[in-house]
Amino acid sequence: MVTTRSSDPAQNDIMRAGTLAREIFSDVANKWALLIIETLGDGTLRFSELRDALEGISHKMLTQNLRMMERNGLVERTVHPSVPPRVEYTLTGPGRELRATADLMCEWTRRHIGHIESARQSFGS
Repeated sequence: MVTTRSSDPAQNDIMRAGTLAREIFSDVANKWALLIIETLGDGTLRFSELRDALEGISHKMLTQNLRMMERNGLVERTVHPSVPPRVEYTLTGPGRELRATADLMCEWTRRHIGHIESARQSFGS
């Protein structure tokens, strides 16, 4: 696996507005991107399979996120020449690496959901 940084060091600074690093962070740190990564896992799924697995996601939102993830090199889109065309999505190497982080976030959420629920109830009192 190859990790590369921008030739412009300023573009690697996630704390600076307008940098590529911040744009990438914003793209991948949204709920749908993380859930798509989690759903794809180590497999390959068709658009309809992803939509069915992700309760509450609209066709438009899934399309937007898959395009963004493909643009950022996290998802590979394969179109099979058939009628109708069959389109499948798979995580790339960097997408699979990001999945490890998504897995940790999902596990953290499951582990602490009771605590967060209690805190929210106390906060609202």
